[in-house]
Amino acid sequence: MQPKSGANETVTEFILLGLVETPGLLPLVFVLFFFAYLLTVGGNLSILAAILVEPKLHTPMYFFLGNLSVLDIGCITVTVPSMLGRLLSHNRAVPYGACLTQLFFFLLLVGVDCFLLTAMAYDRFLAICRPLTYSTRMSQMVQKILVAVSWACAFTNALTHTVAISTLNFCGPNVINHFYCDLPQLFHLSCSSTQLNELLLFAVGFIMAGTPMTLIVTSYAHVAAAVLRIRSVKGRKKAFSTCGSHLTVVAIFYGSGVFNYMRLGSTKLSDKDKAVGIFNTVINPMLNPVIYSLRNPDVQGALWRVITGKRSLT
Repeated sequence: MQPKSGANETVTEFILLGLVETPGLLPLVFVLFFFAYLLTVGGNLSILAAILVEPKLHTPMYFFLGNLSVLDIGCITVTVPSMLGRLLSHNRAVPYGACLTQLFFFLLLVGVDCFLLTAMAYDRFLAICRPLTYSTRMSQMVQKILVAVSWACAFTNALTHTVAISTLNFCGPNVINHFYCDLPQLFHLSCSSTQLNELLLFAVGFIMAGTPMTLIVTSYAHVAAAVLRIRSVKGRKKAFSTCGSHLTVVAIFYGSGVFNYMRLGSTKLSDKDKAVGIFNTVINPMLNPVIYSLRNPDVQGALWRVITGKRSLT
């Protein structure tokens, strides 16, 4: 679409191209993402059900994991159903307000995810390095405070970026080569200078991502040192097994996030951004239930009882 000539004319809607532009591939994309959505929601609801029915899982670590499952369901729900709706209706237009709303909720959920992963690392640090005071330092009140603070910080971050992006002018091309509204794509389309917005993103991103990542690395450095002091191989293996799933999720989450947001202004946006978007909104939420249940007999047993309808004997 050609830029509009009128100075006072602004874009009232965006055109989301989606994942593919070849008409013959659209049914395949719909089927794949529809089943991915069902698997993700079903998998995370199963984890939630397992945590509720299994007394062994009524611990701080699984309290945070339950919250993480809620976030995963929310993250994929913010992006995929609207994309599937556009595929069915063949209408790729998204109103300006709806685009910013989607951006806000996506940033909110991803932000909470970021802080929640930090709280889970802190939980593992206390459980392994401070076992004698673990029950008092990680009481139910502390757990609720950590979750509430995570939501408050993420809300502030999402609102800041959404308000900042609303101050930009969009008076030219309105075609977004993506399947949901995100900051890099909107920066690319703005006919205003986005320098301040990008500086804001890096500054706030350092607090939102850099600080939690530093805390996670510090926590696991202490955990590794404590585990290496355990003499029995069985004890070491058990201690590391409780951390392996979380570290895997952290690596995937931060790896895709850094690639997505730390490349602003460097190169022209490409289809690689769609692949990263799929990782952020579909693959990560779908993998998390698998990662946390793959080598965890307690979760596996609880899931089996949820499926079969049997109650735990403990």
